[in-house]
Amino acid sequence: MDITTFSALAEPTRLRIVELLMEGPLTVGEIADRLELRRPQASKHLRVLLDAGLVEVQAAANRRNYKLRLEPFQALDAWLESYRGVWDERLDALENYLRKLRTKENK
Repeated sequence: MDITTFSALAEPTRLRIVELLMEGPLTVGEIADRLELRRPQASKHLRVLLDAGLVEVQAAANRRNYKLRLEPFQALDAWLESYRGVWDERLDALENYLRKLRTKENK
């Protein structure tokens, strides 16, 4: 897993931009307006996301639309999948332990 993905997503504003782009492509101005940012701030965050390979730009007439790239998120999901089994086991064990405690309390 590439650390630049985590670095890019660790900043809350960039994570909010990613969440906005999940709905579809947006321009810098649209992103800035929705997040109540100045356009230079939005551009700076989009540059980091672009450099990390999380977004791509599509030119449409005089507009530049930013959209998410699927591949880095698929790689992130695959990486996280290796940990899901471990956490499922731990959460199941916790659930069993809590169930036993409740049973003892009810006796």
